[in-house]
Amino acid sequence: MDDPVAVNADDPNADDPTAGLRIREAARALIVDPDQRVLLVRFEFPVGTRWALPGGGLEAGETPEAALRRELVEEVGLHDADIGPHIWTRLHVIPFLDGRWDGQREQIHLVRAGRFEPTPVLTPEELQREYVFGLRWWHLHEIAEAAAAAGDTRLFAPQALATHLAEVLAGRVPNQPVDVGI
Repeated sequence: MDDPVAVNADDPNADDPTAGLRIREAARALIVDPDQRVLLVRFEFPVGTRWALPGGGLEAGETPEAALRRELVEEVGLHDADIGPHIWTRLHVIPFLDGRWDGQREQIHLVRAGRFEPTPVLTPEELQREYVFGLRWWHLHEIAEAAAAAGDTRLFAPQALATHLAEVLAGRVPNQPVDVGI
């Protein structure tokens, strides 16, 4: 029988589930319009469809806010976004399809926007290379109904999007970022 591995309580990485992993830093936006709709991006992966918040990885030397501004222009055509508070965090440990990363750590900011029709700056081919195949405005009840109809909470990322979105739409914006899980 093998001896158990001892964990050094003084090791700052002892409780870090990402220790030794290549984690991509990213920024995403919870874009809410005056009709209380949220804009989501449709990703098509080999394991299935995922509706997620727009945004993406930080480039070298980029702040989360700068990355988010860039991503919102590229993905949804939102220029001069008013980047609000960092309200949620999300860590998803899963190997990327290209093999470069073992997961992603996301800072999610609240972005209140006027009504607009998403018009990405990136071409459809460029978006598809990033597995992006659509954009859609959703009401809270539609998110809950779609997840229930699919019988799969993984349809949305984060999986508990409806629960956390309900809090924000009710005016309960967290003072400190909340971990929304995968």
